[in-house]
This record gives sequence, C-alpha cells and structure tokens, in this order.
Amino acid sequence: MEKKELFLQLEKLSTEQRNPYSMDIDARSTEDILAIINGEDKKVATAVESQIPYIALAVEMVVKSFLNGGRLIYVGAGTSGRVGVVDASECPPTFGVPFDMVQGMIAGGEGAMFRAVEGAEDKPENGSRDIDLKNVGPNDVVCGIAASLRTPYVIGAVKRAKELGSKTLYVTTNPRTNLDLPEYRHLAEALDVAICAEVGPEVVMGSTRMKSGTAQKLILNMITTAAMIRMGKIYENMMIDLQMTNNKLVERAKRVVMTITGVDYSTAEKYLGDARGHVKTALVMIKADVDYNEAVNRLHRANGFVRAAIEGKEYTIV
Repeated sequence: MEKKELFLQLEKLSTEQRNPYSMDIDARSTEDILAIINGEDKKVATAVESQIPYIALAVEMVVKSFLNGGRLIYVGAGTSGRVGVVDASECPPTFGVPFDMVQGMIAGGEGAMFRAVEGAEDKPENGSRDIDLKNVGPNDVVCGIAASLRTPYVIGAVKRAKELGSKTLYVTTNPRTNLDLPEYRHLAEALDVAICAEVGPEVVMGSTRMKSGTAQKLILNMITTAAMIRMGKIYENMMIDLQMTNNKLVERAKRVVMTITGVDYSTAEKYLGDARGHVKTALVMIKADVDYNEAVNRLHRANGFVRAAIEGKEYTIV
C-alpha cells in the first residue's frame, strides 16, 4: 500500500479522529485528566452492548466448534494481539480446558507480547503463514481483532482461515459501515460475523490501547465466558472446572465445594481427595449422595453439566 493511500485510509477511521472532549487535556489538572478518561471509558460498555446480537452469534459458533473438537484462535497485533493472548491463556486455569482449545496469535510472535515489534503487522502474508502453521481447518473458529479494522496481518490471517474452511469472526472498534467501503470489501466477504463496537475517538488521538483495548477485552471475555457456560463449565455462578494448579486454586476449589454444598472445610477437602481433585465430581458425590463411580457416570451422561448430573438426567448441548 502506498503511503498516501494508507494516510487517506487512516483518515477515515473513527479511532484516528480527535476527541472534542479532550482537546485541552494537556492543560488540565491531574484530577481533570482522570475525569476525562473515566468519562470516555463509560461509553465503552454502551458500545459493546449494541453488539450483543453479534456477540451471541459468535458464541454459538464457538460452542459448535468446541463440540466438534475445534479451537478458537484469536489473531491480532499490538494491543489487540495482547488482549487475545491474555484471554486465551486464562481459559485453561479458569475452565479446566486444554491449553490449545483457545489460542492467541500476535504479529511478531511471542516476543511481541512484551516488546513492540515494529512493522510486524504490515504484511498480510505473515498472518496467512501463521494460520497455516496452526493447521487451521473447518472445525476451528478464527477471530481477528483489530481496532482499526485494517491491520494487514490480521486480514491476511482471517482470509486464509476462510480459504481453509474455518468460521471467521472479527472484532473492531470502528463502524460497521466501514466494511461496505471498497478497500474492505475483500475482508467483509471473508467474515461470518463482525463485532463492531464503535467507541469513538480516543482520549489521546489514535491510542487504541485505551477505549478500544477495553472494548476488545470486554468482548473476548463475553465470548469465552458465555461459551464455557454453554459447555457446562459453570454451576450457578461459580467456576467448577478449575484446575488446582496452585495453592490459591486448591483453596478456591474447597471454597466452591463448601459454598455449593454447605459442608465444612475438612469435608470439602476429603471429598475433593476422593474425587481425585475434580470439583464437578465432588459436587455430584455430595449433592446426589453417590459414590465416585456413580458421580463420574452421571457427569458422563449429562455431558459434564453438574445440575443435570445431580438430578440424574441426561443433557445434550444444543
């Protein structure tokens, strides 16, 4: 892309405009600066709320992928890439899923998580190559994340994923109408669902680590959390498939068992031991008053849904 062409493209983006409410922020007091930032941040949740119908479509797509043994793969650059990697990395300890079930790709590779790799996002072929290295296929969902919409690395990855038969999502903080522009038509044709939370100009012009990054974090949290709830990873509003990989999580598991069942600390500890450290199994053993083998069988028939397992019912995720 020619420099002037890129300049004109950026000029159209809402995230690259000047924010009228922060024009004199450099002359304000510290409290005033913080009040302006906070005031703009309050707009983010409303922007995300407007996209709930599209986020719901994304969740159903991700659930179907998981049920078919597929993966959710985030692709981004800079802040967008880091948000994706963070959300992916938090799924295994929170929901007890395999580490490769939700993955994050960032332009420039793992090192870009900690130090910006300038220019890494400028080549769509890099994104396409990284998708090939992931062996993406029809059961996977690839979610591009780009505040500006235009990030070449992300577009290259999403287009390649579509060519390979993957379902594709896109999370941006620019208007949905931009997808109708000639320069984005090729991207629009490669998308199954676009989530466009228009947050408006940043407090500091173009600093998409601010409102845009916050909106992306909220959306990714919603996608994975809702998908995991639909997969039976939550009972009531508590994590029940967490992995007891550190002392905090071991004690949290005991607290979950105690809170849901009403047993005391030592009883929770005993049942977790009998359940081989599996919170769901311990819950079914206590709530249904059954032994380990029966609890495991009930969970199997209920596809891992604790509520149905306690009631001795089968459950099919639809």
